[in-house]
Amino acid sequence: MSDYANPEVLVSTDWVAQHLKEPGLRLIEVDVDTTAYDAGHIPGAAGLNWERDLNDPTQRDIVSQERFQTLFRNAGIQESDTLIFYGDNNNWFAAFAFWITKIYGHQEIRLMNGGRKKWMDEDRELTTELPAHTPSQYSVTATHLELRALLPEILEIASNKSKPLVDVRSPDEFTGKVIAPPNLPETAQRGGHIPGAKNVPWAKAVAEDGTFKSADELRALYIEGLGLDPNQPTVAYCRIGERSSHTWFVLKYLLGFKDVKNYDGSWTEYGNLVQATIERNSS
Repeated sequence: MSDYANPEVLVSTDWVAQHLKEPGLRLIEVDVDTTAYDAGHIPGAAGLNWERDLNDPTQRDIVSQERFQTLFRNAGIQESDTLIFYGDNNNWFAAFAFWITKIYGHQEIRLMNGGRKKWMDEDRELTTELPAHTPSQYSVTATHLELRALLPEILEIASNKSKPLVDVRSPDEFTGKVIAPPNLPETAQRGGHIPGAKNVPWAKAVAEDGTFKSADELRALYIEGLGLDPNQPTVAYCRIGERSSHTWFVLKYLLGFKDVKNYDGSWTEYGNLVQATIERNSS
């Protein structure tokens, strides 16, 4: 991992196993289906439900600052803690939690490389015991909204092609052959992609064991293959923002892009806009 631009943001399953009881270290599993956490998780890990805990319950938005603070206070997290996120779907939702936690200014955050899949494939220790922590007085002291792209910026990009857009969905979603992957409820009225976007499915960034590919492989994929410039502002999007947070993590932290945003409104927002132009070509 030493060739990554910011290798400190990743920890291995071996490292986690060796540091489980280290003071100031907090493990957090983030899943879309939390029955997996209930069935067995890394000892000491708190569990977050992506939909319930990291999204606003009454409007389409990320969790508010106030609710975020309450979530971390109830989990006994301190501002000085080092947080290690991991989860299902090759860390989709863990990357989303990483992104939100960076928006709300927490300093020390890591992803466990390979996520829940790799930990289980290695037959490592699991427990059903829920961690007990004294509630904290966690407080958000800074926010970084520059990590998030909202619709007005996306409309400007689509109109003027002013920044690269990376669509991380499957090729069939990108071309409009399908609107959403099978059995997923969040959808749009039309299939296709935002004008000018280029398609690199998120899964191309990971190896078979769920870990991130090497820095050279990632550079070949995004910089040499797609022509992205690490010095140019870039925006990633998908269908609802979770897959694109995974690519956002790759671009920003593993490849060192100076200015990359996650557009979490993604296709379910843009694909439903009245009078917004879409594209269906495969280029």
